[in-house]
Amino acid sequence: MDRADPEGKMTKLFSWPVRVYYEDTDAGGVVYYANYLKFFERARTEWLRSLGLNQDKLAQEQGLIFVVRRASLDFVRPARLDDMLEVTVEPRKLARVYVDLAQEARCGTQMLARAEIRVACLNRRDFKPVAIPQFLRDKL
Repeated sequence: MDRADPEGKMTKLFSWPVRVYYEDTDAGGVVYYANYLKFFERARTEWLRSLGLNQDKLAQEQGLIFVVRRASLDFVRPARLDDMLEVTVEPRKLARVYVDLAQEARCGTQMLARAEIRVACLNRRDFKPVAIPQFLRDKL
């Protein structure tokens, strides 16, 4: 899905469905807050796959890995057992060694949680930051 960013440029909004299972909930019957990080991670992985990028191949063939450098989350309302969520990924900034992403978890039209995530590109051997290669930049 395309949408305009605050500067009017078109961006691609990726959406991934996530079902809430019993294992995702806490004693109160709502999604345990840390599980939103898992939902966001799954959506980012599927977003990369949709761009033709396989993280294992990148690590094995290019020696590159992506790691979360920063995560800021806001929890708005709870998700519950069996809810069907839509988890989105929207690229916001592509820098030399990192990508800033906006992510949301929604149930229908209701916002449940939102996050600002910074993902850095590292050399998988020494875990030092490396510039995102042009072939990746073109896809991201």
